Amino acid sequence: MKSLFELVGAVALACLAVGAQARAVGYSPSDFIKPYKREPLQDIVTWDENSIFVHGERIFLYSAEFHPYRLPVPDLYLDVFQKIKAMGYNGVSFYIDWALLEGKPGTYRAEGVFALEPFFEAAQKAGIYLLARPGPYINAEVSGGGFPGWLQRINGTLRTRAPDFLEATDLYIASVGKTIAAAQITNGGPIILVQPENEYTVATSDIKPFPDAVYMQYVEDQLRDAGIVVPLISNDASAKGYNAPGQPAPVDIYGHDGYPLGFDCANPTTWPDGKLPTDWRSLHMQQSPTTPYSIVEFQGGSFDPWGGPGWDKCSVLVGPEFERVFYKNLYSFGMTVFNIYMTFGGTNWGNLGHPGGYTSYDYAAAIREDRRVDREKYSEQKLQANFFKVSPAYLTASRGNASTTQWSTSADLTVTPAFDGTSGFFVVRHSKYNSLASTSYKLKIPSTAFGNITVPQMNDTSLTITGRDSKVHVSNYNIGGATLVYSTAEVFTWHKYADRTVLIVYGGPGETHELALTVTGYQTIEGDVRTIATRGYTVLNWKSDSSRKVVKIGVSEPYIYVYLLDRNSAYGYWSVDQGPHDSSSPVILKAGYLMRDAKVSGTELALTGDMNATTLIEIVGGAPKNLSKLTFNGEEHTFSKDRQGVITSKIDYPRPRIVIPQLNSLNWKYLDTLPEIQPGYDDSKWVTADLAQTHNSLRPLTTPTSLYSSDYGFHTGTLLYRGHFTSSGAEKTLTLTTQGGSAFGASAWLNTTFLGSWRGYDAALNGTSTFPLPALSSGKPYVLTVVIDNMGLDEDWTIGTETMKNPRGILAYAFNNNNNASSPSMRWKMTGNIGGEDYADLSRGPLNEGGLFAERHGLHLPGALPSSAYAWKSSAGPVVDGIPGPGVGFFGVEFDLRIPTGYDVPLSFVFANSSSTADPGEGGGKRAYRVQIYVNGWQYGKFVSNVGPQTKFPVPEGILNYRGANYLAVTVWGLDGGVTRLEGLELSVDGVIWSGMGEVGFVEGSVYAEREGAY
Repeated sequence: MKSLFELVGAVALACLAVGAQARAVGYSPSDFIKPYKREPLQDIVTWDENSIFVHGERIFLYSAEFHPYRLPVPDLYLDVFQKIKAMGYNGVSFYIDWALLEGKPGTYRAEGVFALEPFFEAAQKAGIYLLARPGPYINAEVSGGGFPGWLQRINGTLRTRAPDFLEATDLYIASVGKTIAAAQITNGGPIILVQPENEYTVATSDIKPFPDAVYMQYVEDQLRDAGIVVPLISNDASAKGYNAPGQPAPVDIYGHDGYPLGFDCANPTTWPDGKLPTDWRSLHMQQSPTTPYSIVEFQGGSFDPWGGPGWDKCSVLVGPEFERVFYKNLYSFGMTVFNIYMTFGGTNWGNLGHPGGYTSYDYAAAIREDRRVDREKYSEQKLQANFFKVSPAYLTASRGNASTTQWSTSADLTVTPAFDGTSGFFVVRHSKYNSLASTSYKLKIPSTAFGNITVPQMNDTSLTITGRDSKVHVSNYNIGGATLVYSTAEVFTWHKYADRTVLIVYGGPGETHELALTVTGYQTIEGDVRTIATRGYTVLNWKSDSSRKVVKIGVSEPYIYVYLLDRNSAYGYWSVDQGPHDSSSPVILKAGYLMRDAKVSGTELALTGDMNATTLIEIVGGAPKNLSKLTFNGEEHTFSKDRQGVITSKIDYPRPRIVIPQLNSLNWKYLDTLPEIQPGYDDSKWVTADLAQTHNSLRPLTTPTSLYSSDYGFHTGTLLYRGHFTSSGAEKTLTLTTQGGSAFGASAWLNTTFLGSWRGYDAALNGTSTFPLPALSSGKPYVLTVVIDNMGLDEDWTIGTETMKNPRGILAYAFNNNNNASSPSMRWKMTGNIGGEDYADLSRGPLNEGGLFAERHGLHLPGALPSSAYAWKSSAGPVVDGIPGPGVGFFGVEFDLRIPTGYDVPLSFVFANSSSTADPGEGGGKRAYRVQIYVNGWQYGKFVSNVGPQTKFPVPEGILNYRGANYLAVTVWGLDGGVTRLEGLELSVDGVIWSGMGEVGFVEGSVYAEREGAY
């Protein structure tokens, strides 16, 4: 079967679609392409100083960041794309994680859940343009910043022109570049932009020259050589102007990023002074005036570190108030390429995250980790993005200077204007951007049909900015041939149909607003509205509250129906395009939780969406005039039509019966997964750690031989070391320094005797512990066993620091006899995931497994429990039985799910974790234990009791088999003395949503089979 991008006529159909869109929003031929200033590689994606064009159509690229590797269920890509499209976005930016695709140097694998083509095809189906960001360096809070662990063995400085580093990138970029090239819009695919490198902005003083044009040109040439012809766009980490047109190694379109409010989720209501950018427009005009103002990453949420306050607080810090103030500030600069990082975060499953963050990558984004859209910030973004779909004059408007006096009557406010001819846009905010004050004002508008005016015109009313808010007021705004002289209420959307024009505006709760239209004839359909209607114009003045107001203006068809809403009510409205990149005839309706799709066919209308409650839908525009049939999610529904032509239908929410197993009541199996500390354990198949010199150029050895895991090909998950020595009988203590990244833990045993643990805390990258030793016998052999939790490899954001090369493993060890160092000769063996870079489970990639016995033998994979090759014991599970002492236990259980089809039912594994400090173990504070959960073979959670904060681990359908058998495996690592039991573990239902997202298939991965050579 041919791919989506090979279908005949794809490009032609896209051209027709955008042509229809152009007619819908009133573009003129003068808006079309300005010539390249160089020889073009293609003529489909072009640009001028104002915006980019696609097929000659000027667009605002409103884009969401969404990483396919953080959602390893290809059937769910379309769900996320449709939720992004439903917000009014037309773009998605995505990183590609090199570490997942070239786990072994010289072997590139992009298959199964790592294949990119399903992501591209889902974007194409949803009508989403793509910005591809393959790196090679991506940062992205992933292990190594996307660099595979074997780069620790590269001598040259990473992200520079060092020949060995450049050579190491060649296979990856050539391979992924070919895949990207095949999905470019020039080949009928969705990719319209590609970004080389990422945030190439900060370096140490010894990196010279910097920025290095030789290096950047190499990266750009790699992409071009792979067949990429669409424009290259940059992502400067701040507005430095690096690689802008006119600079060495220029990209086509210069862009930068910004996270102005930072990541202080612990103080979510604190907006420090001076954090709102005010000079970015002027910097753009200095640095890249010939390209559209592009912000390729802007703060859409916040990461949260180990020990952090959690996503709920982050959602307050970067919530809807943040969106209103900070995003509208960007609009005042004339930004027309806007990518919000993140819009859907997903999950750091399978050890893919960097050590600074935990399993969840929810990011407090508009779409939750479990794909729910119930955060207010989702709805706020829908209001903003839809405005730009119907406001083409914004794209070419001349930007004015911010002023506290010229445009409003209050010096406490800053107003930034923009004009396209006479059309005006006025962005209003508090001058002290973090003010909580309520400030009244009137807006001064020039050159209207009434002349220069001050609004509201009704003298006894005024406008209000309440606290952390911002407005975009419009003037001389075209709505299908009629002129909206001004509106102080913000525009959500409008459309002119054959029989009517629908205009929806909204204001904040309790605010007074006013608008004027150059149309006469007036009728109030709903609510209380003050009106001035005279020859040639109508003025409406109203208070924005939960009571909807609807006004009909005009003396004959087509009438203008104006919906005057408060913001919270506007959240329930949707403007749904009928085809990809085609807003020529949207269906505008009030519909509740989510609307995905709307299709008119003759006199029939088919709606697709999601409901979490019985909902009365109202179709206010776009339904066939003589509607004969209405369906929702394929089911026909009765409807009524009022005198104004509004269609209403009650959509009953059919609540299903959801039965979830109680995990504590199931029959678990148990296996000791630290047999390495038992007498007689044979480690002869382990790797001998005998390198006298490390391959790591960052940190010289402080041990006789290298104990850095990446020197031996182990880059992920739990690491194990066994040090063999013969005692002199004088050793009294052992001082051990281990390194595993933020919040890591480590435990040590001498033969079977537990010495103790480095319990870990949020900021600790490494830790030193001194353990007292039992009495040793001279001349007797002993084995020191060390278990280290590798939390991922550090990123490499600042070039020259080489932080990605921070090793994992044992940094130093010393025995001590009465304060005199006396280290016997040690012979070290080590292991990690079975096979190291020749990883065993190709289906789940190079990072999913660590070095625990059960992992090395594949016992976390489905089908392992019936195996009789291991000494399974029956158990009541990790909550009831736990493990008897310090060590690592492995628990497995099978259970069935029977979730009915047609529903999206997010499920999570939830750990209890009390705040009690009563701890019988060592070290004080909470009892320390570490848990991994494997769901049908996929590592989908790492819980650290004494660090936190995560206790809830969402697992998507597709990883969980919603209609069949499932296998749950849990590793429990007790770092303290005594019995370790989980305080609680259950499977929870987080929502029950009747959904039109379609079927989600179970992701088939490798199943259990005896692994040859496993030890």
